[in-house]
Amino acid sequence: MISITYLKKQYGDKVILNNINLTIQEGSVFGLIGPNGAGKSTLLKLIAGILQQDEGTIMINNSSVFNNPNIKKDIFLVSDEPYHSINDTLKTLKSFCQYWYPSFDTSLYDAYISKFSLDENKPIKNFSKGLKRQAFLILALAVSPKYLLLDEAFDGLDSIMRLSFIRAITKQLQEKQITVIISSHNLRELEDICDTFALLENNTILQSGQIGEAKQYVHKIQIAFSKHIDDCLFSNLNLLSSKIQSRVATLIVKGELSQIKQSLQTLQPVFLEVLPVTLEELFIYELEKKGYGDQNAII
Repeated sequence: MISITYLKKQYGDKVILNNINLTIQEGSVFGLIGPNGAGKSTLLKLIAGILQQDEGTIMINNSSVFNNPNIKKDIFLVSDEPYHSINDTLKTLKSFCQYWYPSFDTSLYDAYISKFSLDENKPIKNFSKGLKRQAFLILALAVSPKYLLLDEAFDGLDSIMRLSFIRAITKQLQEKQITVIISSHNLRELEDICDTFALLENNTILQSGQIGEAKQYVHKIQIAFSKHIDDCLFSNLNLLSSKIQSRVATLIVKGELSQIKQSLQTLQPVFLEVLPVTLEELFIYELEKKGYGDQNAII
């Protein structure tokens, strides 16, 4: 289990993360979401022990991560811009991983090299962005770490490659009970594979928990009336968003669905339908309510 308490990280006077409290259970697929600059990449580097926090603790199974090689050998981070030296090839990176990670599976590495037709003797610097992603994801799969951290790791991959790697990670989840933390701008993708999440905004965690539970209390409702309406009609509801076109309104409402429907039925609508809410919509509406960005630009 990963336990983060009262975490703070800053560079000079700029606070990147503040008062971060988070628990990530073993075997979960955890989605880390938030706008650009929210601190997602920094948090992943702190969990991986690459950076040291200024305040608070990061514990994995009750052991501190930073300067702890016994814990770090169980962690593999595929960063947004993976580090490699100018002369590195996949073969030299493979040798490093074999030395550092006792769990490295050479046969699995060879199988993926063959499947994705990568030249392990070609300098990584000459790889395209997509090929670099493939190379480091192959290393991550061969290491098969207990804790796999992915920072926009599928960015630059085509849809077929993305699906292939998601399937490979899912297989390891089923067979080895690894813990995966994924930071991504593709929230629809995260919704398909993650069971828990944290929403970072303004240097701290705005919301976290089970994805299913978070969506359970946010509802999209389309409702129509026999005459023209305005926002004041719904003033008693906890609205995250509302769009009204003449007699039809699309509402994003937070709360118990039965109570919301009961309240709306008292308005005598001619039509009322509850529509599914995606994780992407939940993320957008929560941030809009906090005043982040321009609603028309985001939607």
